[in-house]
Amino acid sequence: MTGSRTIPAPSSAPPSKQEIADLLTEARERTLLLISMLSDEDLHQQHDPLMSPIIWDVGHIAHFEELWLTQNLDGPIEFSEMPGLYNPFEHPRATRASLALPTLAEMMERLREIRGRVLDRLDSVEFDEANPLLREGYVYNMVLQHEYQHNETILQTLQLKKGDPYRAPRRASFAASALAWPEMVSFGGGRVSIGTRDHSAAYDNERPEHFIELPPFLVDRFPVSNAQYLEFIRNNGYEREEFWSDGGQRWLAESGAVTPKYWSRAGDGWITRTMDVERPLDLTRPVCHVCYYEAEAFAAWAGKRLPNEFEWEVAASWNPSTERAQSFPWGDAPADAHLANIDQLAFDTAPIGTFDRNVSPLGCYGMIGDVWEWTSSDFGPYPGFQSFPYKEYSEEFFGSDYKVLRGGSWATRPGAIRSTFRNWDYPIRRQIFSGFRCAQDA
Repeated sequence: MTGSRTIPAPSSAPPSKQEIADLLTEARERTLLLISMLSDEDLHQQHDPLMSPIIWDVGHIAHFEELWLTQNLDGPIEFSEMPGLYNPFEHPRATRASLALPTLAEMMERLREIRGRVLDRLDSVEFDEANPLLREGYVYNMVLQHEYQHNETILQTLQLKKGDPYRAPRRASFAASALAWPEMVSFGGGRVSIGTRDHSAAYDNERPEHFIELPPFLVDRFPVSNAQYLEFIRNNGYEREEFWSDGGQRWLAESGAVTPKYWSRAGDGWITRTMDVERPLDLTRPVCHVCYYEAEAFAAWAGKRLPNEFEWEVAASWNPSTERAQSFPWGDAPADAHLANIDQLAFDTAPIGTFDRNVSPLGCYGMIGDVWEWTSSDFGPYPGFQSFPYKEYSEEFFGSDYKVLRGGSWATRPGAIRSTFRNWDYPIRRQIFSGFRCAQDA
């Protein structure tokens, strides 16, 4: 395969001012819906040292918006994060509960004040092609994605919530599914495009689009299911050192883990918990809340490996018949909750195969939504990377400390996921809605 066609360049026309205002309104409505069931005590409590008090996240959302949609619009960019209370670099997560955080009533007033200034500035803004922040409406998309991403962070905190479990304001139900057969699909190798040229919404770490020669490989048609992972446990997978890397063995010794997070025994069976719902383990759903080392060990036990992020992207988006990458597995139509299990309000994973249009040209199912998928890749820059608009978003995190995850989860908003989107986290993290699929050399 020697294809070299690329994703068409997006339209340079920015969204209308009314469309931007409507998107900002909708994003805020979702944030407030997610916290609508919480008391002031819940909002201010440090539910886990890994996570901020939720009221801090809300304040950070607001002050990031104020910085980028008022102060930084006319340049030069003075700050990448607002100095003070809501600066994540000044205040690590584990210390944020000790800050003088406002009440919810005070925060609601602050949200209204900031949004008023943002909309006033929007009225007078000119989408100047000479200003890279405003070209194609980039800065508004960046701020929207920032709020969407903090929604998912808030949901991670709510899954960890102390006291009474978080009671979801809405919840979807899914029909039962047959077990997904653990088969693999193949890519014959060749020249493929990775990344994007998009400057309207894509982050700097997704650019530039570039071409690589990718060797042939096999990849799982479906993400690894609870049924498959249970077999790993029953085969003493957590006790068998030969499946665990040095880092994985250190993590096992420190964590004492013997199952995915939120699994527990119930007599001869297993139960899982998602927010306030406990149920018997559904064998047809993708395994969730596993760290990189667990994914790596399972793959070794299965005689496979984890895909690198280029293999993942090709499996999700490369169309051999057109010799180009699509924006999503199903094509270039925008993501929504009808095409994939995304947008949060399901408040759970779905049985594998529920979304029958969520299949890539190579035949891989569920690569968008349900669970973030671990890859074997360290988080680093693409050739020709240029930091924009601030190095603290991506560049500060490049290196071998972080592993790349792809594809989004049920807790990801549609505006914050695409086939080129790169997430990253420490390989020990399990509070994220993370699973995986396996690969093999062909």
